[in-house]
Parts: sequence; structure tokens; C-alpha cells
Amino acid sequence: MPHRIEKDRARFRNIVRGRIKKNLKKYITQGELIGRKGKELVSIPIPHINIPKFRHDPRQAGGVGQGEGEEGTPIGRADGTEPGAAGSGPGEHILEVDVPLDELAEMLGEELELPNIEPKGKKNVVSDKSRYTGISQTGPESLRHAKRTFKRALLRQVATGTYDPRNPVIIPIREDRRYRTWKTKQEPEANAVIVYMMDVSGSMGEEQKEIVRMESFWIDTWLRRQYKNIETRYIIHDAVAREVDQETFYHTRESGGTVISSAYKLAKQILDQDYAVADWNIYFFHFSDGDNWGEVDTDECLKLLRNDLIPPANLFCYGQVESPYGSGQFIRDLREHFNEEEKLVLSEIADKEAIYQSIKEFLGKGR
Repeated sequence: MPHRIEKDRARFRNIVRGRIKKNLKKYITQGELIGRKGKELVSIPIPHINIPKFRHDPRQAGGVGQGEGEEGTPIGRADGTEPGAAGSGPGEHILEVDVPLDELAEMLGEELELPNIEPKGKKNVVSDKSRYTGISQTGPESLRHAKRTFKRALLRQVATGTYDPRNPVIIPIREDRRYRTWKTKQEPEANAVIVYMMDVSGSMGEEQKEIVRMESFWIDTWLRRQYKNIETRYIIHDAVAREVDQETFYHTRESGGTVISSAYKLAKQILDQDYAVADWNIYFFHFSDGDNWGEVDTDECLKLLRNDLIPPANLFCYGQVESPYGSGQFIRDLREHFNEEEKLVLSEIADKEAIYQSIKEFLGKGR
């Protein structure tokens, strides 16, 4: 019986996994999941899954009434027009399923065909990690589950009538024994740091910031599956740059001009102070609408990228979010000067629908 239940559970999880993968593009382009994120799980609403339930045999259908009445008396029926009245149409079945972020990242990688990252650095060690995943009727005695074994023996003795409450001695036999089962997987031990930078000047509106927030969630989810130890730093900039926490990064409202080099200088400072290039895998993600304060500052940005940020990085990703107020010039300057640079990945994000392709462009090289 336990084996059958485990098979049914596995089959159900495969069905749920299939539904999630089928609708993954929709989940990526909606911010709904981010608010449902926990420390290691995310709740995903899965529509159109019929939950198993008992049904009475219609051939033996009877009636249940309340109060006085004669045989054959019609039962009162509501017409469905009152507030809160039952409708006649079928409802949509919504099931919320908690999915581990690691499993969600695996589905993201399969859907976008993302290659696994090959980490660099001295701490590039792969370790075996075992986790107990279930209960089996066979196994080594060192993994015997005492509580499950006791319960099974008690149930057997009660069912066979050999249990004596006046002398409650429980003696497990071979068939009662239950053992923990485990699964071993390899996990990279390499360290990684992600530095997110975002333009928060007046031309970046709430819609543009929401796009950055959604894309960053999926980037984080994928990279955390690739690395055991990840640190994340956040930089916002308009005419000046400052380091902030995650909450401030996603919800800051600013105005004023844009000096992109201020963010790049701060990113270089963080790298120099806290992250030795030999030990860390380094990722930069910069989001902007493409406006910058003149050619002089753009030249400064190109210099910082060429000499200080791209060389130590696994990837430097620039995502240009379309805005009605931004010129979009910066991405054209980057293409012109870094056309052959493989570590620099550029992506134009027109709207939320473009997030899906942008993630693939950023992470598709496996760096």
C-alpha cells in the first residue's frame, strides 16, 4: 500500500510539473509569483486540475431533507438571482502547489535550454549532498525509522487481535520495519556575487522597474541553483550612485538626470574591497532606459567596462528597458565598441513579454 501511495504521489507531481512547464512563459511574464516566494519554496496557482473526490453511485441516490413534510413535497429551489446565490455554471478549479525554488530553476533551465554554468575560482569544489526523501520497507539497519516501525507493528497487532492493552508489549517483525531513503546529488561549492544596477532617474517609470524586478527574480533563481554560496549587492543611480538593500532597490522613486559611470565606479569599488577575482564568480546586471548624460560620461563608462568590470566578470549583462522618455542610445554605443566581446551580453526589453527572451539571451552562454 505505501508503495502504491508513493507511485500515485509521484504521478501527481509529474502532472503538476507538466502544467507548470507548459505555463512557465506566462509565469515569467507575470509578477504574481514574486509575492508568493518563500525562503526555499514558491506557491504556484495551477488551474484546471481536478482534485480527486468521492462520488455517490447515482443508481443509489436518495434525498435528505429537514423539518416536516409529506412524501412527494417539492423541495424549495433558489432562482440564483439573490446576492451570493449559487450559479449554474461550473467553476474553475485552482490548486496552489508549493514548488522548491531549486526545482523551479530546473524547469526554467529546461524550458529556456540554459546550459549549466562552469564556475571559475579556487573554491570550485563539487560536493555530494544527501537528503532523506522518503520511507521504504528495505534498507540498512542504521537507517531504520524507529517511530514508523513501532506504529506499523502496533497497527498489525491491533488488526490481528494480538495487542493486549493490559500488557502493551509491541514486538516488530521483519514486515514491520521501515527505513529512511535518501537521494544524493552534486552541488557546486564555488562562490558567486551578483551586482544589480538600475537607473532610477525620472525617465524610468514604475512599469520599467517592475520589469527589472521580475527579470531579476528569475535570474536569481537560476544562479542560486548553480552556486551554493551567493551574495547579492544592489546599486541604484541617477546623477549619483549609492548601494542599497533589496527592498529599496525595487521600490525607490527618484527624479533627475542620469550619470551611468557613477554606478560603474561604485561597482568597481565594491569588487575591489570585498571580492577577490580568484575566488569569486562575478556577475553584473545593469538595467536602464538608455539615457546618459552626454558623450563624455559614455566614454567614461566604456573605459570602466573595458579596463575594470568586464575582465574579472563571468558576465556583464546590460538590459535596456524601453521607456517613452529614454533615448535608447547607450545600447547602440555598447554595440559599436564591444561588438566582439563575448562577456558583454546586451538585451532590449520592450515590455513584460520580452522578459522570457531576455533571460535566455543573458544566461544562454553558460558563463
